[in-house]
Amino acid sequence: MSTGARVRSWAQRSPAVAASVLAFLAAAVGAGISFGLAALDGEKRRDAQLTAILRPEYQGDDRLAPDFTLNDHRGRPVRLSSLRGTTVVLHFWSRDCPPCIRELADSLPAFDELVRGRSDVALVLVGTERWEDVSALIPQGFTSPLLFDPTRSVVAGRYGTRLFPETWIIDPDGVIRARFDHTLEWSSPVFVQYVTSLR
Repeated sequence: MSTGARVRSWAQRSPAVAASVLAFLAAAVGAGISFGLAALDGEKRRDAQLTAILRPEYQGDDRLAPDFTLNDHRGRPVRLSSLRGTTVVLHFWSRDCPPCIRELADSLPAFDELVRGRSDVALVLVGTERWEDVSALIPQGFTSPLLFDPTRSVVAGRYGTRLFPETWIIDPDGVIRARFDHTLEWSSPVFVQYVTSLR
């Protein structure tokens, strides 16, 4: 008997248990949990996780991203709302977060290069330290805005972020469309297509 036939036979004999298992799996996938995706290899599994996470839960005028103004590493003020008309990938990170540092060194530079010179997508990094504390960690040639919030008045006060890294996707109208509470596969075709398709 094939695996599929055995599963169908089990489900027919134990409908209540089967329904509970299916409900759990549906909830897990809906929450972006990787349970049930382990059979997929590498990139396919990561893309399946991203697809599960990219739900339209943040939509509507009541989900406008909190506006803020922070200084960049040259001391120039940058206001989030000045980027209206552009999809903003807003990335919060901290020097005390090892996954943040790995992301900054390994995968974020490729996304920075992808959006360089584009008018439809912008990557904005907000760090929780001062420029002089993290300047050695910034890859050479990085061109996306680097903003700093050492008091965490924006990161924690406006966005409620406590754990890093955290990434918010904000559409051209300033509406929050997705949030990621973990590291990302920045070069994933699913992620890139999603970000560049928001209009």
